[in-house]
Amino acid sequence: MLVKSEHSSDAGHWYHADTGEPAYTITKSDGTGIRNTTLRDARKLNLVPSVTTILGQIAKPGLQTWLNQQILLSALTLPRNENEPEPAWLERVLFDSKEAGRKAAERGNTIHAIIETYFEDEVYIPEYPKYVYETEQTLDNELGLHKWVAEQSFAHQKLRYGGKCDLYAPPDPLTDFPGAIIDVKTKTTDLDKIKAYDEWIYQCAAYREGLGMPDAICGNLLINADTNQVRLIIHDSADISDGWAIFCHLLRVYQIKNKI
Repeated sequence: MLVKSEHSSDAGHWYHADTGEPAYTITKSDGTGIRNTTLRDARKLNLVPSVTTILGQIAKPGLQTWLNQQILLSALTLPRNENEPEPAWLERVLFDSKEAGRKAAERGNTIHAIIETYFEDEVYIPEYPKYVYETEQTLDNELGLHKWVAEQSFAHQKLRYGGKCDLYAPPDPLTDFPGAIIDVKTKTTDLDKIKAYDEWIYQCAAYREGLGMPDAICGNLLINADTNQVRLIIHDSADISDGWAIFCHLLRVYQIKNKI
């Protein structure tokens, strides 16, 4: 099965303010290769920050607790080498503690890339995992039959932020369909027990406005690739409105703080 060679979320990324095209990397000054785009580059090149960068300002106590637990587990299971300086050991512990996060990110990127390939190619390939067809069936059952666009990047020129939406369906005036914004989340637990995080709502609200679809239905599609379970959470319109207001304030804080 051929899928996209890589998938990039918009975390820590930048977009061209005029076109909305990603600007994740930049050519090195000596022309020897590429490097990640920095805040300094963004100021010079008129780039705008991603939605996920803006939301990164919010404290995430649950995530921080999990990260602390991984550090403790690594410290307990990673012995200190003979005559190893403490700073070197601590560095190894920290690196080891991030392994679970790295694997989760790689897994999520792979699933996103497979979903993107399926909706872009629109062809039947037997090798696709079952959760891909469950995804399409869930969207059809809950939102109707629509043309879905995968991994659409954008930039809101007035408010100066950008992003990349996992899936969206444009509005259809003939059927009064207002359009839909879907952000995919990959999980390894029972999806029925998961509640939407506030940041998910803020993210969908920002994508909706950024893509110029202010009345679109917003939701998160949860995928468990181990069980092929798929669940769609549709967000209340009032929550999306509040989420948009919150995102706008976070955006302004980021812009003032980083002078961009």
